[in-house]
Amino acid sequence: MLQRISALIAVGAVALTMTGCGNGSTSANPADSGKPAGDGTITMGFSQVGAESGWRTANTKSVQESAKTAGVELKFSDAQQKQENQIKAIRSYVQQKVDVIAFSPVVESGWDTVLKEAQNAKIPVILTDRAVDSADTTLYKTFLGSDFIEEGKKAGQWLVEEYKDSTDPVSIVELQGTTGSAPANDRKAGFAEVIGADPKFKIAASQTGDFTRAKGKEVMEAFLKSTPDIDVLYAHNDDMGLGAIEAIEGAGKVPGKDIKIITIDAVKDGMQALADGKISYIVECSPLLGPQLMDLAKKVVAGEQVPARVVTEETTFTQEQAKEALPTRQY
Repeated sequence: MLQRISALIAVGAVALTMTGCGNGSTSANPADSGKPAGDGTITMGFSQVGAESGWRTANTKSVQESAKTAGVELKFSDAQQKQENQIKAIRSYVQQKVDVIAFSPVVESGWDTVLKEAQNAKIPVILTDRAVDSADTTLYKTFLGSDFIEEGKKAGQWLVEEYKDSTDPVSIVELQGTTGSAPANDRKAGFAEVIGADPKFKIAASQTGDFTRAKGKEVMEAFLKSTPDIDVLYAHNDDMGLGAIEAIEGAGKVPGKDIKIITIDAVKDGMQALADGKISYIVECSPLLGPQLMDLAKKVVAGEQVPARVVTEETTFTQEQAKEALPTRQY
């Protein structure tokens, strides 16, 4: 009888302990409540695309420094431009029961399953820099980033203006970003939409350069061999454009004169090339998303409503504008 009473006491103690740990209806588990526990510190799991460019390096630095300033505990992973690495990282964050997950998707497609897992765990997700093509927009709280289609349009508008008085054909080669990624898809579409209104503009060749300087140089070397008369290069980021400059100079041509170059990003190296006259025009895409991301993270964890789309403010640069901006450029 004494043993039975002791056992009942032990069971009761366990039950009280379980209730106190948040397994009852008043759960204190961050994954269940959507709010940070303990000292109130928010834990964010962040999966970065990689370190393929100067832009991405600046973006990572902005996120890391902003997390520290905002008092957010950051769990960071580098996907090395592989979707499977990002999926593994997101699943790890779900298992760790972080308060919020943010990531910049390598490609647009193939996220529904893992995002559903985060949703089932009641962990809000924020997309940064790049979008996903999921039809179920409830799988993430908001998308913070640039309007890539508008960036492509701005590049095309400059080109149209530059050649408005010419009736001769304009031969264009295009260095695309990573195949399947939102910026590559949208920057191509926006540019094509604008130049498509005038038949003198012809894209003679278009190929991915994976957003890297080395690949940009390699593909441009191939373009120069296969397409001898190139008037314009449109590169989806500065790094590919900078690699292409090496190839153009190696072929004995003058970048900015023999071949006009349009790029997107406006990182320091690109801006310097623009100031030097090697690049003709740059459309800005700011990587400094950290402060906005931390602000959004705090709001979604607190259960506040946030806009479904937050667009960053950006501009464009000519040679003279680049010279003025370079001394105080942050990235």
